[in-house]
Amino acid sequence: MHALQHKVEEALNTIRPYLEADGGNVEIVEITDDNIVRVELKGACKTCNMSHMTMRAGIEETIKKSVPEIKGIESVTV
Repeated sequence: MHALQHKVEEALNTIRPYLEADGGNVEIVEITDDNIVRVELKGACKTCNMSHMTMRAGIEETIKKSVPEIKGIESVTV
């Protein structure tokens, strides 16, 4: 696993219990060459009407705080 991806996974692991408690999860799809993390919301998070808040306030903030070299986070559907 790439070192940057490992750092992002570690950051996501800090919020996964909260996502899982609501029946959801998040998965890294890719990290681009320009340090954009693309993630896919899973389970209940995928269809939750608050998923945009989960992305911004939870996932994005956690990753950027823990891994400052990340420039942005995008939600994608695979």
